[in-house]
Amino acid sequence: MKMENLRGGRLPGGSLLTVAALFVAVLIAVPVLSVFSNVLIGGTSETWTHMAGTVLPEFIRNTVILCVGVGLGVASIGIVSAWLTTMLDFPGRRFFEWALILPLAMPAYVMAYVYTDFLQFVGPVQSVLRETFGWGPRDYWFPDVRTVGGAVAMFMFVLYPYVYLLARTAFLERAAGMLEAGRSLGLGPWRCFFQVSLPLARPAIVAGTALALMETLADYGTVAYFGVQTFTTGIYRAWFSLGDRTAAAQLSALLLGFVVLVLVLEHASRGRARFNNTSRQQSAPIRIRLSGPLALLAAFACFMPFLLGFLLPAGLLLDMALVDGDAQFGPRFVSLARNSFVLAAVTAVLAVALAIVLAYAARLAKSGLPRGFNRIVGLGYAVPGSVIAVGVLIPVTRLDNWIAAGWQDLFGVNPGLILTGGIAALVYAYLTRFLSIALHTVESSLGKITPSMDDASRSLGQGKLATLRRVHVPILRGSLLTAGLLVFVDVMKELPATLVMRPFNFDTLATQAHTLAADERLAEASTAALTIVAVGLVPMIILSRQIVRSRRRSGAGMRAEALAGC
Repeated sequence: MKMENLRGGRLPGGSLLTVAALFVAVLIAVPVLSVFSNVLIGGTSETWTHMAGTVLPEFIRNTVILCVGVGLGVASIGIVSAWLTTMLDFPGRRFFEWALILPLAMPAYVMAYVYTDFLQFVGPVQSVLRETFGWGPRDYWFPDVRTVGGAVAMFMFVLYPYVYLLARTAFLERAAGMLEAGRSLGLGPWRCFFQVSLPLARPAIVAGTALALMETLADYGTVAYFGVQTFTTGIYRAWFSLGDRTAAAQLSALLLGFVVLVLVLEHASRGRARFNNTSRQQSAPIRIRLSGPLALLAAFACFMPFLLGFLLPAGLLLDMALVDGDAQFGPRFVSLARNSFVLAAVTAVLAVALAIVLAYAARLAKSGLPRGFNRIVGLGYAVPGSVIAVGVLIPVTRLDNWIAAGWQDLFGVNPGLILTGGIAALVYAYLTRFLSIALHTVESSLGKITPSMDDASRSLGQGKLATLRRVHVPILRGSLLTAGLLVFVDVMKELPATLVMRPFNFDTLATQAHTLAADERLAEASTAALTIVAVGLVPMIILSRQIVRSRRRSGAGMRAEALAGC
């Protein structure tokens, strides 16, 4: 790579960005490497031996049940809703096109709190049943939501939009040409779906299901509240209750193994098959108009996921917040909101800045090295927050102690834990987890800028960094805002890493909602939970606008895929 003269006032833009990309990739890889290094050198502790002989089989069994149940559930709901809104025309279709993504704004642990209050013995559902039929406490059976099956249901109705978004994009891209070819061969609508559309959409469906499964494996709030023993609850118990970081690292490594298995299965499902769209024209699909009972059935099939995944829990949250709400609403709530917003804002700004550096380094590079660094960074989203928390705390705590000891030797004063005692280590964990979201969005948008614009800028005497600052950043302004917003919302919702790594006497809206719900103060938890959901609605509204535009111009579904791929 050509090195420009520093004395001439020019920076070696490509080389400098490559070094920066390498540095960021190493920082993102450190937590995972830390987990595995402690597994290799930590030996077998008494805690691990005890857990392996008692609760580890239950961890594995519950994790498998969750993955199988959630995978089948999100795939079924996502495929059906995507096909109905893409290929059929019925009353309410345009509304459901964007409304079906709103459950993504509802964290699974918030959904768990709401439905527990709604379906418990003294809740409205069972109370109405007893009053209507005159039943006593032992006269009827009602399913318990706080079970593995209940957890599967929570994840299904929160995470199915991943499959819906990607499957709908695949159906739109391949709709007209492929289906016309199928109909010309005598295939009816149902045979076209099963023999043409569904096979071609398989990569998108599998990718969406894999995203949902990674979110399921990373969850702590839902399974902890329902009393379902999984690896995330085991990691939290080993670290806080038993104080054994080696056992926590070993459980983290096993959980990471499940994540890797999901990614391997997703890649293997593609095989050597290729699913390219060879049609030069992407015309809108010719929708089949439904009427009568079939139209009502299609509308009902789309309405139920929206009702159970967003409308009902959001309405119940709003009712609880208005009727009861948090007794500490006021200065305490403002403090919690400030903590959440500061963490989310700092992480979002840093994530967008680093994403620009990484994406632009890959654009300038003549080799594939920076792109390889970006793939390492992209894996961070696949690592559960509890694993990242353990992987960050172990090396950063050692660095903190080393800095404190050196400072005391030099100045005779112990500064305390600078990194883990504040929010620095927590922001580092957030960046490790969510930087890939910003990177994916920025890469997707930067790739749409023609290289001729770079050539034109340099012909006018602008260097590489000046081209980035004066040409690319203004063009990418909307995408940068979207990337920052997505990171902001994910940090607001994040729970396991925040619970493990937050400084002493430092709570957020997410930890407050979890703490109150764990104490069975569900009505009080509603205020913090509702705020998290309200903030999460902002990117969903932006994404819904992209979906609406896909009706008017071809290719807009690609934007939905870019956002959902995060």
